[in-house]
Amino acid sequence: MYRCSKSRWNQGNLKMDTVTGSFGYIGKYLTAALLEKGREVRTITTHPDKPNPFGAAVRAFPYSFDDPLRLTETLSGTDTLYNTYWIRFPYGGQTYETALENTRVLFQCAKKAGVKRIVHIGVTQASIDSSLPYYRGKALQEIMLSEAGIPFSVVRPTLVFGREDILVNNIAWLIRTFPVFPIFGSGSYRVQPVFVGDLAAIAVQSSKGLSGVTIDAPGPESFTFEQMVRLIARKLERKTKFIKVPPALGILGGKIISLFVGDVMLTENELAGLMAGLLTSTEAPKASVRFPDWLEENINFVGTRYTSEIARHFRWSAS
Repeated sequence: MYRCSKSRWNQGNLKMDTVTGSFGYIGKYLTAALLEKGREVRTITTHPDKPNPFGAAVRAFPYSFDDPLRLTETLSGTDTLYNTYWIRFPYGGQTYETALENTRVLFQCAKKAGVKRIVHIGVTQASIDSSLPYYRGKALQEIMLSEAGIPFSVVRPTLVFGREDILVNNIAWLIRTFPVFPIFGSGSYRVQPVFVGDLAAIAVQSSKGLSGVTIDAPGPESFTFEQMVRLIARKLERKTKFIKVPPALGILGGKIISLFVGDVMLTENELAGLMAGLLTSTEAPKASVRFPDWLEENINFVGTRYTSEIARHFRWSAS
């Protein structure tokens, strides 16, 4: 039988944190922020054999949701658990229901391991009453966290952007690749981009604040969706023709492109959330990096290649 033992991990060392998905997107920036503060970091991840951008500074372990004793052992000695775990859409046997059950196991194991605090990355306007399973599931995660019996804070970002981002990068890729870009519906619904590095700093800071607090992490500016895509085209110096299309037609076009890139470009639920303005906040901005400035600095990188959600999370292989 696999035995739990805290002796493997520097007992009493309160400087050790665990991050879910350090080799991914938000988790990567969380890890970098913690390392800069002199914290010891380990990660639990779907692909522990992925190339490690942090080298020997970060040890990787599997999620082990099917082996709670092993997962508890991995979490032992953790001061703060930074949780980014969730799925963007059901795929490959993973559903929102299985993701919620995995979340429950993670929080239960964190409690048994003696984790002292959890910082959970949610999403703005998550609601148990939402008709959108992504947002409802994120709200259910927060309820599980509040019932886990561990001090916690929840950080809810708006539209997160950065070099590893999928949405902004693939909008830029479409603008680079095609002469025409569809704007779903009126295009007047708003987004509030927040830089992933700012989000990481806000999350790390929240680990020192009051327990049981939920805070939004919005960016410093909001744009209509049409303003955002036109800004991207202008920065890319593309003379793109923008056409407004019914959402159903836009989804159909996305599905056709998805067949060629071998990915799920955009789901109906994601579009519904976007058009409902769910990636905005009424709270005061807590981030400083402006989206137009970031675009200017990264213009030779953003959108130069398509970024696949499925390839990133489901098809990767060490072989």
